[in-house]
Amino acid sequence: MSEDTPWERHAQWWQDGFTDGADAEYEEQILPIAEQHLGGFGRILDIGTGEGQVARRLIAAGAGPVIGVDPTVAQLRVAVARGGGVRYARAAAEQLPVATASIDGVVACLVFEHLPDHGVPLREVARVLRPGGRFVLLLNHPLLQTPGSGWIDDQILEEQYWRVGPYLVDDVSMEELEPGVLLPFVHRPLSRYVNTMIDSGLLLSRMEEPAPPPGFLARADEYAAAASIPRLLVLVAERAG
Repeated sequence: MSEDTPWERHAQWWQDGFTDGADAEYEEQILPIAEQHLGGFGRILDIGTGEGQVARRLIAAGAGPVIGVDPTVAQLRVAVARGGGVRYARAAAEQLPVATASIDGVVACLVFEHLPDHGVPLREVARVLRPGGRFVLLLNHPLLQTPGSGWIDDQILEEQYWRVGPYLVDDVSMEELEPGVLLPFVHRPLSRYVNTMIDSGLLLSRMEEPAPPPGFLARADEYAAAASIPRLLVLVAERAG
């Protein structure tokens, strides 16, 4: 695994802006969702753990042991320093460093939309989960957050509406999130995720499309108009016996 990646270069940016209480979406929505579905579970694997905030939240919610895996050295160093009782390993989603059928729950939070391939990682999730084990997948909403989506202020029709970009077209792009901060994003239709999960023995039990949390909507006046447009999709599945 190379250490010259966008994730290595921008790890500090991510840690400053999205962890340790800095981001309303994590604090008000993402972390509570992870706790709701996996709190109190036994052995948990957090794929793409970053600096470990989801893993630490699950430990605090009574889960454990929790193992966090990530390919980014700059994230793992901070994760270890922040402690919280989590065990960490440097690994990619395509080759998880745990035994077959040894994990009670797996979480992947805003990870799969950055992976060039989703098939091998999902099959790895199915491999490591015990029968009846749970998988919680959190994604940027594949439909409503498709590249090219956003508000259109139509001056001719005198109406405002949310445009959805080309949904069925796979898209791989480097998105500039702030000046000088470019990270890879991969769009694929929701059916790709769902069908691969089903084919891998991961049986869907729940889907959630939560509204953006109040802390996010309060960041800017124009965000209030997006209160009915979900940014997040949550899929929960169980490993077939």
